Order: sequence, then structure tokens, then C-alpha cells
Amino acid sequence: MITIWDFFQNQILGMKWLNALIGDGLTALRLDINSRLGGSVQFFLYDTIKILILLSVLIFIISYIQSFFPPERTKKILGRFHGIQANILSALLGTITPFCSCSSIPLFIGFSNAGLPVGVTFSFLISSPLVDLGALVLLMSVFGVKIALTYVVVGLVLAVIGGTVIDKLGMEDQVVRFTNTGVTVDIDAPELSKKERMIYASEQVQATVRKVFLYILVGVGIGALIHNWIPTEIIQKILGTDNPFSVLIATVVGVPMYADIFGTIPIAEALLLKGVGVGTILSFMMGVTALSLPSMIMLKKVVKNKLLFAFIGIVTFGIIIIGYLLNGFSFLLI
Repeated sequence: MITIWDFFQNQILGMKWLNALIGDGLTALRLDINSRLGGSVQFFLYDTIKILILLSVLIFIISYIQSFFPPERTKKILGRFHGIQANILSALLGTITPFCSCSSIPLFIGFSNAGLPVGVTFSFLISSPLVDLGALVLLMSVFGVKIALTYVVVGLVLAVIGGTVIDKLGMEDQVVRFTNTGVTVDIDAPELSKKERMIYASEQVQATVRKVFLYILVGVGIGALIHNWIPTEIIQKILGTDNPFSVLIATVVGVPMYADIFGTIPIAEALLLKGVGVGTILSFMMGVTALSLPSMIMLKKVVKNKLLFAFIGIVTFGIIIIGYLLNGFSFLLI
């Protein structure tokens, strides 16, 4: 059983065969893959192709599942629950929406206009870009099952606790309500045929790949730079577990960036190979995906300053705490 899983982990998800194939091809072209340049080219080609293949397959599957949960149906499902149960369900529903933080905000507006509690909508807003099924599989292909599942669990916990705290703060008046002048009709979403769901899933794959392709290239490029050009000693001095501020630095550095989680994975992979702590790496990924500057600018248009700063503070504090805890128990994950 272990042998079968190792094969699945390394050859199916990790696509080690692809890395070897690219290495053989570059060697045939007389490029030394053991040199900095050759290693960078191999890293770039391998990670880019691997991520695009896995991303396309996963987004197709996830979008097919998502076709059963259009926004109107999701609103109705969430409206049946109250309290922390609603926060948990909202966070879980966020996992089947393969959106970046900016793409999640329109749904956040829709949920708010539907009268859902502000804490419930924020649980969705946190989990949607932070955790999804596609990220779980891609993380498994790079880091293994333990770290991938840990990332998903702590992401969901952060979404539930963050939404619950925001709800307890009583900030319903801090959300800017958008109303339509037309008459809205509350009807069930039409049932789609199998063919229509396949078409929808295919369109989502194309749209998602177009949206994240540049971020993947940038992320893989940064990962190749870290992996082959920046000395391990420098990385460990700044982000190593011996630096008590490593998690804080990783979180703060991640916030100004804007990338889908798929674009952060190559960077995280390179940092792991350089000996950076698991908690520091996951804090960086969470900072990029949940608190990116562009998404905060968009969120500013739909919530007032008091709620915006409360959201940023709660999520940032949660990410930092998670990072230090995971660094402390990293021996259980590797």
C-alpha cells in the first residue's frame, strides 16, 4: 500500500517522470542541469508544465461539482443555518469555489445583499481564496499529505474563527449594501444537463488558466531564482526557524503581493528546499492569498474602514499565530 501511495505521490501528483524527461531533454541540448542556469531552466519548465496540467484537470472537476451550487442555491443553503454552524458551512462552501480573493468579493456582496450575517460572509471570504480542493491536491504534489492537509485544516479554522469573531463584534452596519432597482425574483437555478455542466467546467478551466497563467509564470520564476541563485545561508538567516521574526516577515512580505494560491506554490516549494520552516512558508502563502493589497482595495469599496481594519487585523493575527504554532510542531509534519 505504501509503495502504491508513493508512486501516486511522486509520479502522478508530483510528476517526477516529467522532471526527468525535461532534464534529459535539456542535457541533449547540451545544457548542464547541474549548473545554476540549467537548474533554473529545468525548475521553471517542470513546475510550469506540472502546475498547468494539474490545475486544468482539477479546475474541471471542481467546476463540474460547483455547477450544482450556483450562488442562489448557495445563499439558500447558508440561510438555513445560524451561529457557528453557518460559519463552518460557509467556510466549507468556500473550498469548492476556485477563486482568488478579488474574484470572491462579488459573491461576498451577493451574500451580504441576501441578508446573510456579516460573520458568515466573512468566513466565506477568508476560505474561498485560501483553501480549495485544487490547492489541496497541488500542495500534496509538492509537500506531501501531512502538510497539505494541515494547510487546509488551519485555513478552515482561521475562516471559521475569523468569521465568528467578526460576527461577535456586531459590525452589520459596516457593510455597504448594494441594491438593484429592478424587481428580483427568487427562483431556483435551472437544472443543467450533463453536457451543459461539461461545457461550463471547460469554460471555467479556460477562464481560470487565462487569469492565473501570468501569476504562475511569475511564481515559478521567483521559485527558480530562490532555488538556484540565492544562497541557502541567506534564506535561512532571514526566514529560518532561528529567526524569531521569520513568520512575521513572511506574512508582511506576502500581503503586498497579488497571486492566486497556485502562483505561490512554486515559491513555497523553493523555500522548503532551502530549509525554511513549514509554519513560515504557510504564513507566506496565506498572507498572499487572503490579504493581498489589490483585494483589500476592492474590499474597501464594499465595507467601511472599521470593519476592513478589523478583518485585516484578525486574519493577520491568526496567520501569525498559526505560523508560529506550525513551526513549533513541524517535526510532526515532515
